Amino acid sequence: MARRPAGPTSRDGGRRGRTSSAIGKIAPDVATSPKAPAPKPAPLPVPPDSNLVLLGEFGRAHGLNGEVRLKSYTGDPQAIAGYGNLQTADGRTLTLADVRPAPGPSPDMLIARVKGVSGRSAAEALNRVALYVPRDRLDAPEDDDEVYAADLIGAAAVDEAGTLIGTIVAVPNYGGGDLLELRPPNGGATALLPFTKAFVPVLDVAQRRVTVVAPEDLFAAPGEKPADDPG
Repeated sequence: MARRPAGPTSRDGGRRGRTSSAIGKIAPDVATSPKAPAPKPAPLPVPPDSNLVLLGEFGRAHGLNGEVRLKSYTGDPQAIAGYGNLQTADGRTLTLADVRPAPGPSPDMLIARVKGVSGRSAAEALNRVALYVPRDRLDAPEDDDEVYAADLIGAAAVDEAGTLIGTIVAVPNYGGGDLLELRPPNGGATALLPFTKAFVPVLDVAQRRVTVVAPEDLFAAPGEKPADDPG
């Protein structure tokens, strides 16, 4: 799923599209690891209204002049600033005046300036505030391989026989493409699966279900490193 929305005119709203080949040239028979390649993100905020689509979430304040870190869920992370007025869960309307990439390896982490927010205290008050846009302001997915990330959260992941494998709890991207983070039915550590056609052959958004081709050891704990492993 390498395709992501470019902005508010088309392919927007955190839409995801599966690629026909595995992300990073991962073959379908390669076992995935329950150990995330980077710190796992917190669960995505739940929209207060099913008509709202999550576009981003503020983090901690940055500096002393009212800037704040912002996790963007749009395809082009900086395109979130082009949506105009954004809604919060408590009914406020916020507008991004400017965004730029934040230092570090995460392409979807930004430094944002919000209209009307100045000073560190005001920026700190935005921590963990999520930003939404009404679904009717977004274009519909262009084909069956595209889906809004928000519609994947909470969906059931089943195998080709219909057996429940887990529940999607996040759609992280650590720079190599979108992944599905799955929690097993009985709880426990989550595991990551590339969101590609090879691993996710069927999307059923209406039924809140996806079919996955997962290795048997998807939720297995990482084994001991070989004695000659330099890592």
